[in-house]
Amino acid sequence: MDTLHRLLRHSTVVLVYILMTVASLGLSYLLRFEFAPPAETLRQLLNVLPLLIAVKLAVMVLTGQFESLLTFFSVPDFQRIVRAGALSTAVFFGIWIFSNGELSPPRSVLVMDAVFFIGLVSGLRLFMRNIREQWESFSAATERHLEPVAIIGAGEAGARLAQQFMRHSGFGLNPVVFLDDDHGKWGQQLHGLRIAGDASWLLGPNVPTSLRRVIIAMPSASRRRIRAIIELLEGKGFRLDTIPSINDLLESKTSLARLRPIQIDDLLGRDPAHLDSESIRQMLTGQVVAVTGAGGSIGSELCRQILRYQPEQLLLIEQSEGLLFIIEQELVEAGFKSLIVPLVADICDAERIAGIFAEHQPAILFHAAAHKHVPMMESQPVEAIKNNAMGTARLARNALQAGVKRFVLISTDKAINPTSVMGATKRMAEMFLQALFGAHPAETKFMCVRFGNVLGSSGSVVPIFQKQIAAGGPVKVTHPEMTRYFMTIPEAVGLVLQSGMMGRGGEIFLLDMGKPVKILTLARSLILLQGLKPDEDIPIQFTGLRPGEKMFEELNYNTEELQPTSHHKVFRLTTAAAALEMVAARLAELEANLSRATPDDLKRQMTRLVPEYTPETRDKKVKTAPALPSLPPTATLVAQP
Repeated sequence: MDTLHRLLRHSTVVLVYILMTVASLGLSYLLRFEFAPPAETLRQLLNVLPLLIAVKLAVMVLTGQFESLLTFFSVPDFQRIVRAGALSTAVFFGIWIFSNGELSPPRSVLVMDAVFFIGLVSGLRLFMRNIREQWESFSAATERHLEPVAIIGAGEAGARLAQQFMRHSGFGLNPVVFLDDDHGKWGQQLHGLRIAGDASWLLGPNVPTSLRRVIIAMPSASRRRIRAIIELLEGKGFRLDTIPSINDLLESKTSLARLRPIQIDDLLGRDPAHLDSESIRQMLTGQVVAVTGAGGSIGSELCRQILRYQPEQLLLIEQSEGLLFIIEQELVEAGFKSLIVPLVADICDAERIAGIFAEHQPAILFHAAAHKHVPMMESQPVEAIKNNAMGTARLARNALQAGVKRFVLISTDKAINPTSVMGATKRMAEMFLQALFGAHPAETKFMCVRFGNVLGSSGSVVPIFQKQIAAGGPVKVTHPEMTRYFMTIPEAVGLVLQSGMMGRGGEIFLLDMGKPVKILTLARSLILLQGLKPDEDIPIQFTGLRPGEKMFEELNYNTEELQPTSHHKVFRLTTAAAALEMVAARLAELEANLSRATPDDLKRQMTRLVPEYTPETRDKKVKTAPALPSLPPTATLVAQP
């Protein structure tokens, strides 16, 4: 049955191509002799026609035309038809030369025949494809409802997107209008659709009531322009989507039609920072680089970006086996298997880290491993102190002893006048690194990079809000006046690499995070972007500040001098470093009491090293630290001067 089907299909194609051959040759003779060919010429036509048909069919077989479905036609098919027409014409030119014109039509007829044949076959294929697509669209429209959609961006991306929606009903979308900022395009048509105006047209009287879906198809537009469009349509009942960025499209990370909802980072209005890639390349290329916390949000993005600069080897140091496996598999699939070394290790395990450093001898270390969830660390400060403060101190000691050239700590704006255990322990880590560099300025260059909340990171507020919206609310906001600085993960990590390149040692780098954003505004924007109304469709509930939380974040201490750098989005903070002996002694005192002090006592004791820390205890906020017991006789790695 399949054989019979193939024979019938091939027979149909053969018949079609024979008819096209006869038609093209006949038209060529008529045109050549001004539609009055002499009888002798007609006899020649009939004599050469069988040979011409045989040659063209043979050429069509050679170029794979019989394997193509007549109702499908694209540029590669057209190229094959052109090759077939040119090759058959070349064969007959050879016959004309060897037969002195007796077994071949005139040369002018051959040229016209090639043009007519290519045009007729291509036109037929294009016509049949159009019939098929129209039939499929009609069938799909009768079987399912296609949602009308407006496309903002009448450029290449928008045109291709509309074409895909028109061809494939599986998307469930029916483009009905184009919108564009270019006034010169208004009133014109693209793929049969009118370019009605710019995005403000959607707020006018001519918008169909059924049109509630809008796609922003402007992959190369600035964040500022995207934000302006979003703010224009926010709260007007439209569901907003966008297409992948131009970088993702160029790197083939995704397809044009893979839509995504408008995200909060689209509202930041900041274009991605341009990095000094050449300087970063000089720092990383050919070097052994290590990343701690490699499976986390920041650590995994560090790994992705570092590998673009072709290091000799990248050490993925991660305590969580599951997270390490995920990033390892991603990087292997991306083609970096030979460059990465996944290592399950705890930064608090000094012997394990020392062994890794001795074996692989990293030149550059990015330290992203940390306990970072503020409310969780408030109830168990022991773990935050052990990991964020003492773990960093042990890691730094090992890096110094192993000859690591650059050590970059990922810190946070919560380290400024901290009110949380997490912020205070990060401040301790900063102080230790500055003190260690001050004691050994000619060796490892220790530096810190501070930035605010990272959009999309583990535990960040945006995914939490999105889940609450999807569940129908309420969206829980701590306080109507709470503000935070926000950055995207790629932006933050790119600037971390930039800072690591510029560091001379002992600095704290501050990243330009733009203007602080009210958490309430963020929550309302996320609700509106889903085409819903805050307080009507989705209620907003205020829950009050959680332990350790601030109303707003600060960027630097008054004692820190803010200096510009060669990059406009990176600033250098310099301050006098504390004595290493004092910092190490305070950390050792804390370590000695980890197992016997209460959480509130530990918080109070932390103020001896970070006097700006205002701990949240069960009774009240205090800034007075109690006397500490004397050090035990056993020395610790942290306490070593």
